[in-house]
Amino acid sequence: MSEHVLYSDSFEDLDGGWHWLRERADHWRIVDNGLEIRVEPGLADTVVNALLRSAPDRNSGAYIVEVTVSNLQAPIQQYEQIGITWYSGEKPVFKLVKELIDGDVYIIPGKCPVSDEPIRLRLTVDGHQWKAEYKPESADTFALAAEGELPAPDGDHVSLQCYNGPEEAEHWVRFEEFSITRAAP
Repeated sequence: MSEHVLYSDSFEDLDGGWHWLRERADHWRIVDNGLEIRVEPGLADTVVNALLRSAPDRNSGAYIVEVTVSNLQAPIQQYEQIGITWYSGEKPVFKLVKELIDGDVYIIPGKCPVSDEPIRLRLTVDGHQWKAEYKPESADTFALAAEGELPAPDGDHVSLQCYNGPEEAEHWVRFEEFSITRAAP
């Protein structure tokens, strides 16, 4: 199956297709072709500096959202996370993240254990179906984390975000090589 690139961003700057949810301009930066965001305390519904982009029409065929995520400081706060969140009707409904849980790092959904290294996240969306995959920097192939269903389309957005950061420490995360591709029929 061949793919057609719908959008890619190497984060030299941010184009007009992105918009911030609860932006704190002094807590994000573009550095060496990467987007870096400070991990703030908070939850999915209070996340600071979530960067959103309209998602393609998921009823027009399968597409794939990919990004590489890294922690610039080792996570220490329970549920500290970085990754992709799916918004429907302006609410977060699904996440594919690298998350610290009880002292270990996992890919959620699926609670797949990983080491704290750069991880390539891949979210495939086809109609109501999603498939979450990941590939640690040290691996050669993607592994399946989980599969499931999304609610009916309702102003869908893809978000790059992080949250549950520590209050007493300044932690930053990094996003690189974002892309959305349409799979050929």
